[in-house]
Amino acid sequence: MPGKFELKKSKGGQFMFNLKASNGQVILTSERYKTKASAENGIKSVKSNAKDKMFERLTAKNGQPYFRLKAGNGEVIGRSEMYASTSGRNNGINSVIKNAKGAKLSDLT
Repeated sequence: MPGKFELKKSKGGQFMFNLKASNGQVILTSERYKTKASAENGIKSVKSNAKDKMFERLTAKNGQPYFRLKAGNGEVIGRSEMYASTSGRNNGINSVIKNAKGAKLSDLT
């Protein structure tokens, strides 16, 4: 079963999406968008930019690894949860790469 994008309205009336792996776990959370169309463009951007070189591998102040996915223009499209290890983070990146392209859209707005 492929992954899926869940598009929803967030607090304050803005739009955002999560990319979920086939097991239902959230592997990428988007930034907030003012319009639904912008969020849908964000999903297209994830699909086209989900390549290893587009991921920024970071470490939080508390030492937990995480990643951000950036578009070609340098804008952050989405970010991961915090991971317990760098190998966990790397598995998360690989999961986004694997799931993004074929992920279907589930519109919950």
